[in-house]
Amino acid sequence: MATNLTPALAWRRLREGNERFVNGESSHPNQNASRRSSLVETQNPFAVIFGCSDSRLAAEIIFDVGLGDVFVVRTAGQVIDDAVLGSLEYSVAVLGVPLIVVLGHDNCGAVTATRDAVETGEMPAGFIRDLVERITPSVLTSLRNNQPEVNDMVVENVKQMSQRLADSSRVISTAIEEGRTAVIGLSYRLAEGRADLVSGIGEL
Repeated sequence: MATNLTPALAWRRLREGNERFVNGESSHPNQNASRRSSLVETQNPFAVIFGCSDSRLAAEIIFDVGLGDVFVVRTAGQVIDDAVLGSLEYSVAVLGVPLIVVLGHDNCGAVTATRDAVETGEMPAGFIRDLVERITPSVLTSLRNNQPEVNDMVVENVKQMSQRLADSSRVISTAIEEGRTAVIGLSYRLAEGRADLVSGIGEL
């Protein structure tokens, strides 16, 4: 069963899948009819991937995994709200997932919109404003650290959202303390297809 994996082994499995994808050698595992049938009654994902909604960031494809392998939660700019926290707590408490991945990417539209709002002082309308408000601390930190590029801000946002998960959820922080799960931050490069490790909380 996949949930027997340690956080370190789960990360290795994702890393190896991403390497296959980068090299054009994807094996497309667990995507056939028998796999589909085996999952009707139960699921045992080995990781939860909380990533940006960007259409170029399809988790199962870039990590070369299939049905039942990863539990996926996505919002623009990987912004955290109560529904996200509930979904991630479910993956840890009920499914026993040993690894939480926070996945950002270069040229992120949500982060770019936030940088523009910070620079101009003009907030977007509607609920896009909510996204921008939640990403603003990352943009301000990046600017304070003399890192004005959007991709620097993306990395900072991944780090801050990862830390916020551990700080906001007792379920997740307890699982980290007990070594049952870890949180890693990854920044994905659209051109190369590679997901780089940028932060880690817990034992890997």
